[in-house]
Amino acid sequence: MHVNSIETFLEALRKELEVPDYRYEQAEQSYTSLGRWLHREASTVRQFDPQVYCQGSFRLGTAIRPHTDAEEYDVDSVVELRLLTKRDKTQQQLKAMLGVEIQAYHDAMAMVKPVREGNRCWILDYADGAQFHMDVVPAVPNHDQQYRLLTASFLDARWASTAIAITDRREPTYTLLTDDWPRSNPKGYANWFASRQAEVFERRQRAVLDSLRRQGLVTASVERLPAFKVKTPLQSAIMILKRHRDNMFAQELDLRPISVIITTLSAHAYNNQDTISGALFAILNDMDKFIVYDGAKWIVANPTDPMENFADKWNRDPKKKEAFDAWLRQARADFYAAAQAATFQDMANALIPRMGYAPSMRAMDRLTGGSRLLRAATGASAAAVGSVAAPSFANAERRPSKPQGYA
Repeated sequence: MHVNSIETFLEALRKELEVPDYRYEQAEQSYTSLGRWLHREASTVRQFDPQVYCQGSFRLGTAIRPHTDAEEYDVDSVVELRLLTKRDKTQQQLKAMLGVEIQAYHDAMAMVKPVREGNRCWILDYADGAQFHMDVVPAVPNHDQQYRLLTASFLDARWASTAIAITDRREPTYTLLTDDWPRSNPKGYANWFASRQAEVFERRQRAVLDSLRRQGLVTASVERLPAFKVKTPLQSAIMILKRHRDNMFAQELDLRPISVIITTLSAHAYNNQDTISGALFAILNDMDKFIVYDGAKWIVANPTDPMENFADKWNRDPKKKEAFDAWLRQARADFYAAAQAATFQDMANALIPRMGYAPSMRAMDRLTGGSRLLRAATGASAAAVGSVAAPSFANAERRPSKPQGYA
């Protein structure tokens, strides 16, 4: 047994962070139930062909456990009324119309906590034992306008077919009948993200299915195997980086780098590595190469809508860009130290300040069974992880002059 294996430790750490399968199933049941409600015979929106689907980290497979049982999972969903357009309703009218059905669903399901209104969504708070709430964003299709907008600017429009327009009560056009609505494309983003890891995902999906079949646990085809049953190195690396970020900025939440920036830059930097360590160190080394500075502003473009800049807040508040840079430097230092460690105990010690004491120690215990002897044992990490070299990170700030990798 090669106990000095950063890959082995990172795999154990990821298992401590991952969302249990039943939470994914619970989320799917929740938005499927809402979809059935909106399609019932008495529904006031049934004629508009409502489609309910998940978005965000649950859809991408990068969700992580809350720090404690007192915290909740945030399940993001969309209700797209596919037979409505921006010229049929104002944002306010669409949101109010859907709000009537959300309230009726809440009452029919005997939910105790009241429906809340967010800036973009309605929020359903489930019972305390469920440990999650669901944000429901009203939307209408926006693919035709999005395609015209992008092609007119000679930008990549390949993901435009799933574009939507959403409501936001902070927008000056919220009460107006206009084509000027906030844009989004969660399906397109999920498809882009999937394309960045397609080769590895397919191999892992078949391996998981073969393992389950050998154990007599499934007879399903690959097509019917839920995506959350498979974890790729890209997803695992992002989960680890998100928790590192959470702990580093626990006392400065307003400066915390947002997940969509970490996810987007990580997906750009990932190059089909087959191990978590390979993916993690490639991401840490290269993710800032995909941050663009055009001479006036910082840009992290939405790969499905290049006209949207995920880093727009960096330009309004330079401290947010400084916080991202500080986080990246710290993440490089911490995971470099862990990769250099001679024992599982030393790996845990290197990561405890930002990954947290409990998950780091539980990860170590997964590998050692709590044995003090194995915690302190040494070994050859290269043999255990396929000769993963210790990472080396450049210190110079990178400022590309033009976008790269946004295909």
